[in-house]
Amino acid sequence: MATFEENFVAVLQRAWQGQLEFVQLIDCASQMEARKLGSLSAVLYQTWLSRNTSPYAYAGYFNLGTTLSNENDFPGAEVAYRKSIELHPTFAQPRLNLGSLFERMGQPEKALAEWRWVANNLPAQPPENKPLLLMACNHLGRVLENQKQLQEALEWLTKSLTLEPTQSDALHHWVHLRQKQCIWPVYPAFSGISLEAMQESTSALAMMSVSDDPVRQLNAARRFVEKKVASNVPKLANPKGYGHRKLRIAYVSSDFSLHPVSMLTAELFELHDRDAFEVYGFCWSPEDGSGLRRRVMQAMDHFIRIDKMADDVAAQLIRTHEIDILVDLQGQTAGARANLLAYRPAPIQITYLGLPATTGLPSIDYVIADRFLIPEEAAPFYSEKPLYMPDVYQVSDRKRPVGPKPTRAQCGLPPEGFVFCSLNNNYKYTPEVFAAWMRILHRTPNSVLLLLADNPWAKENLIRAAEAQGIEKTRLVFAARTSPEDYLARYGIVDLFLDTFPFNAGTTANDALWMGLPVLTYTGRSFASRMAGALLTAAKLEELITYNLADYEEKAVFLAQHPEECQRLRTHLEEVRRSGALFDTPRFVKNLEDRLKRLVEAL
Repeated sequence: MATFEENFVAVLQRAWQGQLEFVQLIDCASQMEARKLGSLSAVLYQTWLSRNTSPYAYAGYFNLGTTLSNENDFPGAEVAYRKSIELHPTFAQPRLNLGSLFERMGQPEKALAEWRWVANNLPAQPPENKPLLLMACNHLGRVLENQKQLQEALEWLTKSLTLEPTQSDALHHWVHLRQKQCIWPVYPAFSGISLEAMQESTSALAMMSVSDDPVRQLNAARRFVEKKVASNVPKLANPKGYGHRKLRIAYVSSDFSLHPVSMLTAELFELHDRDAFEVYGFCWSPEDGSGLRRRVMQAMDHFIRIDKMADDVAAQLIRTHEIDILVDLQGQTAGARANLLAYRPAPIQITYLGLPATTGLPSIDYVIADRFLIPEEAAPFYSEKPLYMPDVYQVSDRKRPVGPKPTRAQCGLPPEGFVFCSLNNNYKYTPEVFAAWMRILHRTPNSVLLLLADNPWAKENLIRAAEAQGIEKTRLVFAARTSPEDYLARYGIVDLFLDTFPFNAGTTANDALWMGLPVLTYTGRSFASRMAGALLTAAKLEELITYNLADYEEKAVFLAQHPEECQRLRTHLEEVRRSGALFDTPRFVKNLEDRLKRLVEAL
């Protein structure tokens, strides 16, 4: 019987001699790729294409492009795809693949051009074109959203859902795009899509701006786990631990960069007791060149990039370091690697800060919390067990740099009048709370509301909503994104921070309080709707916690009409900054370490 090598030589000779039929070519190439011999498959395609004249040459070049792409020969794959398009200009598949190739090569504009061609030129009939159209539209929506071209992204996803309404993944992006642009209602009437389907397709992150019901948030998290997270994978860690004298704690994240998570945690990494802990950072974050990233890297005893590794390989690497406690700073946010956690590379796995909700992940044992954030009666609505901190769940960075205080004119504010602000991501804004803000402005003449200029479409929609409620657009002032230090300095010219609901401010509330700015919050039942309340409780400012929209509105108006009260609150926050529990980072780190030691001792 001929060996595999002998068979390959024979097939290659037939291809050279022009005696290999196209169907035979496909069969032989597929066998080689199944054996992970893609390079030999590419040689066979190249030989056949150079020595044969066939009406199927366009398909041969397409397959060659796919093979070369899988072998990471991007220039060769591009040439093959372009040859396929040259031979068959209306053949959509190479354009789709070429777009994906350009995306992998870091050339998103070229990728978008290929997908736009397919979406604009491929007819909806025959029926087999439909999956290709959906793929092009969904690619466009995904990449344009990443590039913050939110309006066009929404348009392509709307076209996709019009073609096929039963696409849960497309629908969950579509909902969040509406939130980001403040297009209300978030759940509109849409032919073929029920309200229930929209709600069930809402991601865990988007759900936090829709509802403060912890049951709905748990269900959203579990739907993600059911669809996306591997369940039948080996568990790598020794469940009894490793008996290290110094406990090995690993933080894993894609946000070790200029990101709110790192803005909170940098000093935590620095202050860990090195006599008792060895600190690891496993990173798949962008190299943004920021000072914050450098600081985080320097704070780790071991900083290891795992962005080029598959989840199973990365998990095995973490296991080889015998990590005692793994702290996931991601949850279900963008960049999450839930399947890495599914391998359980550490015997104790904890979630912290990344997702202000339950993760729903069976591989996560604990969530760091406090008793205001997650009351004991709410614990059953979390897949994790709360690891209760005595003062506050959120760590703070006392070293955050602050720029020079700007003038009101530099921030586009009028020279006089009370200044409210809500410098949150625009997807946290809801029509109900925004309407309350407009009523507050009605009741406080000469006041203005400073908002984050997150994107131009949200700004336009917010101005339109304000005018519909009788508020002139000049009373909304939009602050552009700026450096962290200049952003912090803005709080020095604001009088009161108005929190969002049901998705409270987290890092933003911490920043405002650090800068001495009172934060008025509306607290609900969920983690996300109790974040600011937890901070205010630690600051002993429970008077700024409200539990319904009417009280929230009344308190805001009262403070605007009594500026001496705002000054009293500022004076109190100055004392909190000097000696209160909220910003006592060494105290937080010691309390956390005590709890982590007890968890390991209990293994």
